[in-house]
Amino acid sequence: MAQGAPVYYHDYLQLDRLLTAQHPKSGEDGEEAHEELLFIIVHQAYELWFKQILYELDSVITAFAGEAIRERDMGRLVARLERIVSIERLMMGQIDVLETMTALDFLDFRDKLIPASGFQSVQFRLIENRLGMARAQRPPINEAPYTSRFSPEHRELLEESETADTLHGLVERWLERTPFLEMGQFAFWDGYRSAVDRMLARERAAIEANPNLTEEGRHGQLAHLDSNEEAFATIFDEKRYQELRSAGRRRMSRRAFMAALLIKLYRDEPILQLPFRLLTALVDIDEGFMAWRQRHALMVLRMIGDRIGTGGTSGYDYLQETTRRSRIFSDLIEVPTFLIPRSELPELPAEVLEAMRFNLAPSGP
Repeated sequence: MAQGAPVYYHDYLQLDRLLTAQHPKSGEDGEEAHEELLFIIVHQAYELWFKQILYELDSVITAFAGEAIRERDMGRLVARLERIVSIERLMMGQIDVLETMTALDFLDFRDKLIPASGFQSVQFRLIENRLGMARAQRPPINEAPYTSRFSPEHRELLEESETADTLHGLVERWLERTPFLEMGQFAFWDGYRSAVDRMLARERAAIEANPNLTEEGRHGQLAHLDSNEEAFATIFDEKRYQELRSAGRRRMSRRAFMAALLIKLYRDEPILQLPFRLLTALVDIDEGFMAWRQRHALMVLRMIGDRIGTGGTSGYDYLQETTRRSRIFSDLIEVPTFLIPRSELPELPAEVLEAMRFNLAPSGP
């Protein structure tokens, strides 16, 4: 292999371009506000991390868009999703740095930024769309759609991304293909439902027989158990589950939800360990962005109080509403509601266990 020209660190990272890309607005017609450089650098760093997140997401989406995913690829895809979780932790830490700037420091240059706003981060909006955020989840800005605050070029890019494959939709399809829900004479849903019924019956009997409970306490615990039974009933009944989907309280199909539940319950089986990590990473990503949004909203409150944001939104209130509506993998976040102890799990038939476990015996001729 021919040896190329020597690589110089400064040139490889294009530091001449990178380190001269900060142009504070406050210095254009007067004395430069000292804190504005920090403000620019932190937000430019965010955009670099957004680029990396999009890079990882696009590779995972491409892999999941196929009819099948090779087992040998799963570890690599899970690692990329887990990398996004690590990036989110770094993003949260950048708020600590930004908060070394006081509210009064920010006022020194805030008016120079109008009408620009972090809301106009095209890359972050693309991340949301790639993950699977629906337009209906986004609160309008002064009764206009979120795309109204972008240039025509960026508006077109965002609208195109809304019609492309999303990670949520592709993971749903992948879960629906889970082969272990029905195999031979085994039907996971039937065995799981019987186990849940036995567990709830034992819990009810224990509450009714507990001599240490007052009548008020017994009534309260039984009411709580009734609520749990009602929650289970919504997933056992196909019609009621579809009603929840129609009302926007479920996003995934019932079969996909069943598969996620199976993976979580039988995670100790070798073939389900990587799928379990994948589902965990999706929840972590969702929670990471929610936590970052919440922390960002609190920082905005600390910096500008109840003032209108530079982009024309209601500032803190708008960010709080966005945080509340931003969950994407809400079904996966709710799976723990329906977990049962390992001791209660229905035993898997031998044929299912054989299919789930890696066969290390030497193959025949």
